Amino acid sequence: MKTCFILSAFLASACLCAAQEPRTQFLPGQSWPDNHGIPINAHGGGVLYNTGTYYWFGEHKTAGTNGNVAQVGVHCYSSKDLYNWKDEGVVLTVSEDPTGDIAKGCILERPKVIHNAKTGKFIMWFHLELKGQEYKAARSGVAVADQATGPYTFLCSFRPNAGCWPVGVKEDQRNLADTNNYLARDFAGGQMARDMTLFVDDDGKAYQIYASEENETLQISQLSDDYLSSTGIYRRVLVKRFNEAPAICKFQGHYWLLTSGCSGWAPNTARAFVADSIWGPWKELGNPCVGTNSQNHINDELTFGGQSTHILPLAGKPGAFIAMFDVWQPKDAITGGYVWLPMIFEKSRFTIAWRDAWNLSVFDNENVTSKLSAPAAPGVSQHNENNFNNFSKAKLEPSQQYIKSASIE
Repeated sequence: MKTCFILSAFLASACLCAAQEPRTQFLPGQSWPDNHGIPINAHGGGVLYNTGTYYWFGEHKTAGTNGNVAQVGVHCYSSKDLYNWKDEGVVLTVSEDPTGDIAKGCILERPKVIHNAKTGKFIMWFHLELKGQEYKAARSGVAVADQATGPYTFLCSFRPNAGCWPVGVKEDQRNLADTNNYLARDFAGGQMARDMTLFVDDDGKAYQIYASEENETLQISQLSDDYLSSTGIYRRVLVKRFNEAPAICKFQGHYWLLTSGCSGWAPNTARAFVADSIWGPWKELGNPCVGTNSQNHINDELTFGGQSTHILPLAGKPGAFIAMFDVWQPKDAITGGYVWLPMIFEKSRFTIAWRDAWNLSVFDNENVTSKLSAPAAPGVSQHNENNFNNFSKAKLEPSQQYIKSASIE
């Protein structure tokens, strides 16, 4: 018995040491442990850089299909080098009050945090669906904290820009009697806001970019100076193109947008866009992905099996950006994985090539800061429809309303 105890203690100690051995590279698609050796649990997330530290926020998933709804809240990790992450715990906790907006069992997705330099506050926005309503509520939730690692206090949820028409709206789009006009239908109560991201521009103005109008159209909305609410200034972009999972960055005066199509939990072809103004017009650049995921053998036509969630700019390295993707596992949500890959800018577009392993020196070795030429004319990539048969949720046709079921049969 004593021998067994000593052997068990030795094995446990060996595992702990192995788990804490520092990483020196990214291993896309492979399990990514935190400082305790536990797989990082920050799905649909984003990364904030503040005073020398990166903070990764994401959905805390649990096992099984129940993990597709919020059982815990938003998890946070911190890092100095982006390879090794310290668990900072759950920084926004769902409520035990079943009548609350963020009640346990609600759908809380794609949390993003930005820092307001004027107020000193850390502001979190997320896509919120009220408990028991599947994806019908389509709201934005807002929480605030005094420090990056929280705790975050939930303030409110709402549909953005209630009672406001977007910039550039045409007269026929103001027809409140047209029930097929989702923009007008939602005018009074606010616009639908599903998959979303946040972006702070060089002038300090912040924007929310979200899938709206039953996922037909993206909307870009300017936030208030304190980043806590919408201003009523917004524009519809890529109308009826069915984009979701938006991620954005700015480089050499151009805005670069990465999205996916709408296919439930199943992956589809990534889409890239560029504009000279955040308000557009946006030019489509086609599929930026290149290569095949060696872990699951899914190629670039299905974004390596992933879906975009965030574009991470590297501090102190102009032109260095990391594209972050989630590999969803809706039958066992906690097992979902992450794919981080470098974005390489060249001429009038960017590419995201598969790499089994890589480190930040790629940004020193490749010409990522060369002068970009004028953006190319739009080009639309095509899906390989047959590959969707391998996934647990079938592709939704663009003519259908988008519903990503929280429960997978």
